[in-house]
Amino acid sequence: MNFTELNQLRPDLAFIAHWIAPNSQVLDVGCGDGVMLDYLQTDKACQGYGIEIADDKVLECAKRGVQVIQQDMENGLGLFDDEAFATVLCLSSLQMMKNVEGLLTDIARVGREAIVSFPNFAYWPHRVALLRGRMPVSKSLPYEWYDTPNLRCATIADFAELANSVGLEVLECVALHDGRPVEWLANWRGSLAVFRLRRLKNS
Repeated sequence: MNFTELNQLRPDLAFIAHWIAPNSQVLDVGCGDGVMLDYLQTDKACQGYGIEIADDKVLECAKRGVQVIQQDMENGLGLFDDEAFATVLCLSSLQMMKNVEGLLTDIARVGREAIVSFPNFAYWPHRVALLRGRMPVSKSLPYEWYDTPNLRCATIADFAELANSVGLEVLECVALHDGRPVEWLANWRGSLAVFRLRRLKNS
């Protein structure tokens, strides 16, 4: 898979990919169908693993030639040493976890850097839906309240506060909409929040 194909399929992943150095070791936590690792292996000569629990997604990874470990992320990343990877990805998966704080800490432990993305609950159509007395449904939150896999709802400000509380430094924070960075009123106009993080030196 090349960059053009990735950008057409998942523009958010195409943006995030520019933060990942060529020839680096990458762990993708909640890797889904493996499209990101497929691109990183093919176009940036990266090596690494995906972690995924769903049978159909694991099969898709295998078809793409992505090395995947079938495991529940809630069990942590104890099979990996500290700083085993240059970058750990957790893209649109963290909000599905019960123990967000624990997994985030573990992600920062096994990677020298981490990249985390999640739907921004403060995106303006979400706010309008709540004002109308309804739970938001959008491209970034495509489920009804009764069948959503998302257990947590967070805003950009919420996540920045959590990252600080668990000893993480925010290197970059970008709000995206349709894969493009939002500069003005980012917490209102960005449907997806993306953070690049690392552990603080004294934590």
